Amino acid sequence: MESKEKTVTYTAKNTYVSLNALTSETKNVWMVFHGIGYLSKYFIKYFMGLDAKENYIIAPQAPSKYYLKNEYKYVGASWLTKENTLAETDNVLNYIDAVFEAEQIPSNINLILLGFSQGVSVAMRWMAKRKLRCHTLILYAGGIPKELTPEDFEFLNQESIKIKLVYGVHDGYLNAERLNSEKNKIDHLFGNRVEIIPFDGGHEMKPEIIQNLI
Repeated sequence: MESKEKTVTYTAKNTYVSLNALTSETKNVWMVFHGIGYLSKYFIKYFMGLDAKENYIIAPQAPSKYYLKNEYKYVGASWLTKENTLAETDNVLNYIDAVFEAEQIPSNINLILLGFSQGVSVAMRWMAKRKLRCHTLILYAGGIPKELTPEDFEFLNQESIKIKLVYGVHDGYLNAERLNSEKNKIDHLFGNRVEIIPFDGGHEMKPEIIQNLI
């Protein structure tokens, strides 16, 4: 007998984490997407150095959790894999839509999207698929999805969006060839509108870098 792969649709629940409070004093709302192996409740701690009155941070949680290092002690999560990527991307984006809708962010507030490592691909796909206009897009030590084209971002042509590419000069995942490839991709998508921000470090989040991005 030949096996068959089938698909069902069902309702699921997932958590997310926020930091600080959304008030009349809030100037910036951050949607931050963690890298592989993180949980949002830990990832959001990198943003604690931001002014709490002016910055409200939302950290969605990647749905696929697993034990790290085969120790069955610490838990991490992943957004997507190469398995059934298109369908899983739809699931992830629908979840992020639900988070965004639940937060009811006022239109007069600066929306900042930040993706770290694997989170870069999630942030960019969400922005492109939903034609999301934001104040700043921060691509931190991650890869840009190959399927994205300049046409996916034509809706930003008349916008004053800030785009920042951040990476550690000792990042083991970004050798010279890979870094050059990512820079070429981002130039292809956005032209010369991108600010390149290298720092002395590896594949890591640095709170002091975050504080200088706004």
